[in-house]
Amino acid sequence: MAVLRVENVRKQFGKLAAVDGVNIETKEGELFALLGSSGSGKTTLMRMIAGLEQPTSGDILINGQSVVGVSPQHRNVAMVFQSYALYPHMSVRENILFPLKSRNVPKEKWDEKLQWAISILGIEALLERRPTKLSGGEKQRVALARALVRDPELFLFDEPLSALDAQVRNIARAELRDLQKRTGITTVYVTHDQVEALGLADRLAVMSKGRISQIGTPKEMYETPANLFVASFIGNPPMNLIARGERVLGVRPEHLMLQRDKPQGSEGVTLSLRILLVEFMGSEYLVYGREEQGEHQGQIVARLPQTGSAVPAHGEMMEFFAPKEFVQYFDKNSGDRLP
Repeated sequence: MAVLRVENVRKQFGKLAAVDGVNIETKEGELFALLGSSGSGKTTLMRMIAGLEQPTSGDILINGQSVVGVSPQHRNVAMVFQSYALYPHMSVRENILFPLKSRNVPKEKWDEKLQWAISILGIEALLERRPTKLSGGEKQRVALARALVRDPELFLFDEPLSALDAQVRNIARAELRDLQKRTGITTVYVTHDQVEALGLADRLAVMSKGRISQIGTPKEMYETPANLFVASFIGNPPMNLIARGERVLGVRPEHLMLQRDKPQGSEGVTLSLRILLVEFMGSEYLVYGREEQGEHQGQIVARLPQTGSAVPAHGEMMEFFAPKEFVQYFDKNSGDRLP
């Protein structure tokens, strides 16, 4: 198991700083996610870890040894791409064995490594097929097996589930998490999908404009976002952010309740909303509203349980309540969360 350390890494493309002074340290055997939107710098950072790009400045260390300037084939790192990058003219067996051939691993070790990888991933029946005859989920397992046979210190995943449809993606996500836990290989997982990051990662870093906005566990990110960007990026629907003078009030949709359901004696914040839309989601309703008084003009979303009681109607004015223990405040100018 490896520890990856990224020290003040910067990557400059002309005048653009794609990665701007990033510091990260993983723990042994953890799955660490890099989460951000397109252009945030997460893929550039991962490519530098893999050796496909060299940093403009800073250092990258694996188990305390700098790998800056070391070619990709000489780093004990395995990468799984978004496209899976399987060779179409090769069988599954040949695709899996290719890293061993290219690294001159003795031939007598090939079968042992092959059997180990395919047994973990349950793809014994696929060995003689070509990639064109595989489903998306099967291609993902083959790509993982090809990475596993290298016996890497570090896994790098570049949005490996984004090509799958939603139902298969949920199954593949569980399988990938189970694989990582069983092998114990330290993993860096790049994604723009917060559901993947929150569901898979032991810890994650949220990136924006080449910088780290926050590092923490999924629970820490969700409950105590460090700034307005993280608060607006994490959560589906995201945290409601409501302007109040020099501060911005933040409250998660599930922490808003109808005023009539407010616990007796509870303190908090009351919002008077004109109802714009009510969505029935099966076990819950998503209620969208807007304040007609005050400076905030954006939509506010409440997540209400489906209990059989009456729900707000379109156009109705309703009061909502958020208990004070679930209300957070941010500085309007800096965006940082306030105590």
